[in-house]
Amino acid sequence: MMRERYHRQLKQMYSLMAEMGGLCQDAIGVSVRTLSGDEESARKLEEHVFAVDGEIDEMEREIETICTKLLLQQQPVARELRRITAALKMITDLERIGDQASDIAELASFLRTYEDEGKTHLAQMADETIRMVRESVEAFVRLDLDLARSVIAYDDVVDGWFHRIKGDLIDRIARDSSRGEECLDILMVAKYLERIGDHATNLAEWVEYAITGQRSKNGEPYVPEGERTGGI
Repeated sequence: MMRERYHRQLKQMYSLMAEMGGLCQDAIGVSVRTLSGDEESARKLEEHVFAVDGEIDEMEREIETICTKLLLQQQPVARELRRITAALKMITDLERIGDQASDIAELASFLRTYEDEGKTHLAQMADETIRMVRESVEAFVRLDLDLARSVIAYDDVVDGWFHRIKGDLIDRIARDSSRGEECLDILMVAKYLERIGDHATNLAEWVEYAITGQRSKNGEPYVPEGERTGGI
């Protein structure tokens, strides 16, 4: 009976993780759409992003509660313990992705007055980060190590978009210094998207840990803080 309840809770955790990942994808995509269009439509999109960010925050607490119950009540074995630990780490990154989507939406009122030329690549960069988030969460639910590692490698693509956008903006300022404020706002959006890519990479690294017990970042086994020795 206890094991049946445990597996139901574990299944619920995976389901909620997939749902939380979907909300993050929605928030990213809509946040970039707030940067263009008429004021009334864009305002509605902003409100949608903020509402979704609130849902993401609530879902983080819900998943955290389930994981805590799994740890305290079910005493999972090592492999299952890694997966629950990974989920607890991943929801922090997912929550931050929601926050950064909101940050992009907050910049929208400044950016909507600028010509579309300076914002051309932001939607493309956003699509790449959405792909990373989607595939990292899929990798966790499916326990797909190859997919997780492909997400880690794909971060170079998002970084490449950031450097391309930054280079374009530097050239634009060199041609017309009066556009400095406009370019800075666009660069801030690109930086938020680049950070989302970093969070997606973290997600994939935690998937790798859940499966193998190690993360690509340092190649060492992850040890919870309470079990570490030799330090303060």
